[in-house]
Amino acid sequence: MPINKIVSSFDEAVADIEDGATIMVGGFGVVAGAPSLLLEAVARKGVKELTMVSNVCGFGKEVWKQLGFKFAEDPDILVRNGQLKKAIATAPVSAIYENNFERLLRAGKVELEMASQGSLAERIRAAKAGLGGIYTPVGIGTVLEEGKETKVIDGKKYILELPIKADFALIKAHKGDRWGNLVYRRTSRNFNAIMAGAATVTIAEVDEIVELGELDADVIHTPGPYVDRVVVRPKEIDDEDMEISDKAKESYEKFQKKGG
Repeated sequence: MPINKIVSSFDEAVADIEDGATIMVGGFGVVAGAPSLLLEAVARKGVKELTMVSNVCGFGKEVWKQLGFKFAEDPDILVRNGQLKKAIATAPVSAIYENNFERLLRAGKVELEMASQGSLAERIRAAKAGLGGIYTPVGIGTVLEEGKETKVIDGKKYILELPIKADFALIKAHKGDRWGNLVYRRTSRNFNAIMAGAATVTIAEVDEIVELGELDADVIHTPGPYVDRVVVRPKEIDDEDMEISDKAKESYEKFQKKGG
């Protein structure tokens, strides 16, 4: 029987996500790499008490619209909807303004587990590889060491960081086929690729579905066995929505210089 992992809608793709699930959300920070429509579908479903594993906890669509993106949803949608119980993240708050996650954190309404960016990536990769964890020197002598097993290797102290596995991974790719093979575009090949296969169910939001064989095997970033479902974004969300215009790029650079 032919393999076909394509589902007809975003709501169908996330239909089995339940209250209390752990979900990984791909992307590095810029909204173009976020699985925006999958996040909107999870928001519509209204599931609660979620644990979200992501690099950031979202800036919010208003910030991205100011930077020139017409379609601009990110993990903040789950935060502002009150659907999160906990976040495991690298950069959950902003250096220049109080985002929605910080407000909830200060109010004691969400939990936070901090992880350095490299450690977060490797802990996810460890889950994907079936490893028992990783030893890292990052965090020695800080709060990240508290309550964790340590070991001296070749005279250097390391922390044992356990793997992070999720029930669902929501990722964003540029092209995919019905077998689930994926290709990312530009900087979107970051946490998206790492998270694929690190969850029980991996759901890929793609810009375009192509025929089998159209993706050169030598350039496929995520092989199909790591992906369970593929859902395609509507055609009206074109390349302009996925690129930073010259004006937006200038605004973003100014935002970065301010410490964003």
